[in-house]
Amino acid sequence: MKKNFDSNYIKELTEEISKCSSVSYDDFPKYDLFLSQVIDYLNDRFIDENFTNNIVQNYIKSEVITKPEDGKKKGYTKTHLIQLVLLSYMRPILTTEEIKKVFKLAFNEINDSNDDILSWEETYKIFMELQKESLNDPLIPSLNSEDKFDKIIKKFNLKDEEGERIRIFLLVLSLISKASAIKKLVQKIVTEYDEE
Repeated sequence: MKKNFDSNYIKELTEEISKCSSVSYDDFPKYDLFLSQVIDYLNDRFIDENFTNNIVQNYIKSEVITKPEDGKKKGYTKTHLIQLVLLSYMRPILTTEEIKKVFKLAFNEINDSNDDILSWEETYKIFMELQKESLNDPLIPSLNSEDKFDKIIKKFNLKDEEGERIRIFLLVLSLISKASAIKKLVQKIVTEYDEE
C-alpha cells in the first residue's frame, strides 16, 4: 500500500525518530567507564554513529573534549559521554575547530572545569529539551527561543559578557538540534519512500 506523505505521516515519523534519538541524563551509566565501554555504549545507543578509540583519543588530543581522569583505568565519566553525544550531533555540521569554538563559549578551557560558565549536565539537559522541541516540529522555527534563552541566562545569574556568550552558545545548540532533526527526518522519508 502506497504511503501518503502528508503532515500526519510526517508527524508519525518524527515521533518515531524522537523515541530512538536521545538518551536522558539519568540513563547514562552511573559509574566511570573504560574507553572500550564508552565506545560500545555510544555505538549501541546511537545506531548512526561509529565512534572508535582513535576518534575519541583524537578529540582528547585536539582538546575538543576533556582528558580522562588521571591515573584511573576507568577514567571516562558522564561528562565525557555528554561531550561525545553533543559531538555526535555537531560532527555532521561543524568542523573540529568550530566545535572547539562552540564549547569554548560555555566552558572556556576544556580541561579546566573551574572556568565553566555552565555545567555539562545542565548543558546536556538544555540540549535534550531543544532536541525534543526540534523533533516535535522540525520544519517550523522555534519562535520562543529568545525567551527561553533569556530565562536560562537569568536562571544562572550571568554577567553581561558571559550572558552574551551563553546566548550565542544556546543559539548554536538550537540550530544544531534543528539541523539534526531535519536531517534525520529527511533520511527517514527517503528510506520510507524507497521501501514502497
